[in-house]
Amino acid sequence: QRRVRGMVCSIGLEGSANKIGVGIVRDGEVLSNPRHTYCAPTGHGFLPRHTALHHRDHVLNLVKQAIQEAGIEVSELDCVSYTKGPGMGAPLVSTAVVARTLAQLWNIPLIPVNHCIAHIEMGRQVTGADNPTVLYVSGGNTQVISYMNQRYMIFGETLDIAVGNCLDRFARVLKLSNDPCPGYNIEQLAKEGEKFIELPYCVKGMDVSFSGLLSYIEGSANKMLTAGECTKADLCYSLQETVFAMLVEITERAMAHSRSKQVLVVGGVGCNLRLQEMLQIMADERGASLCATDDRYCIDNGAMIAHTGNLMFKHDMKTSIEKSGITQRFRTDEV
Repeated sequence: QRRVRGMVCSIGLEGSANKIGVGIVRDGEVLSNPRHTYCAPTGHGFLPRHTALHHRDHVLNLVKQAIQEAGIEVSELDCVSYTKGPGMGAPLVSTAVVARTLAQLWNIPLIPVNHCIAHIEMGRQVTGADNPTVLYVSGGNTQVISYMNQRYMIFGETLDIAVGNCLDRFARVLKLSNDPCPGYNIEQLAKEGEKFIELPYCVKGMDVSFSGLLSYIEGSANKMLTAGECTKADLCYSLQETVFAMLVEITERAMAHSRSKQVLVVGGVGCNLRLQEMLQIMADERGASLCATDDRYCIDNGAMIAHTGNLMFKHDMKTSIEKSGITQRFRTDEV
């Protein structure tokens, strides 16, 4: 009867990086969305093996918590959705194993979801964005995307490392804590910055490059701090302003090309209020609008996988257990 009315209830498992999340969504309504984050020691990044073990230790409790918070019975679930990729191999595998097990245990279809598409679809659902130009910025991805010809097309992207990875790695240089996340701690410290330090600005057409900028600031940060030329806050402020200006530039160029009047920012770095402010200024100047969410949905979460799985289920885009693998490289424009 529920399916006749078109109401689909999906449970989604997200574990492509250092967050393991389980969400339950019924026709766009988020019923529950708990998650747990693996925080590496200060000065270190999160390694695949340690992250996978973290996910294994917490995922079942999160499944139970999600079902309890949603106030539903397992029999009400129509499908199990999981992150197929992109992401880190070991965490993806640990999450996929649980998804496969639940699908067989509960005898319901299994839906393989593209992580990037999930960010976009959740952003559209939460903000009500219609057909926006999308800036997708996270620890593993940096892309400017628009929808055309029945698929998401990448207008521009990073040529090397993601903007979130650039920020995280610089946080290690400054020995900033990984709790709650390095990028957030850089954002807070940047608010105290007073001196702008000119850094390499690398935009190549519609693409950006962060590795040279990171190498430069990694090599010069300690020298400048020791010489008293600047503070840690100044460095964080300068880095943020530079990389965000690069991102806003290519986003505006994509909007001009597609004649878009909306920009949607998604991904973990999309929580950054300074980035949102810069995008808002650009959008205002173009007579456009900015669509953004908070850390509930910008940061990796299970609800975005459940919601996208919900949409895929309605179009019979399920997979068999035999084909339910993962792929570390699963581009947005391959869906």
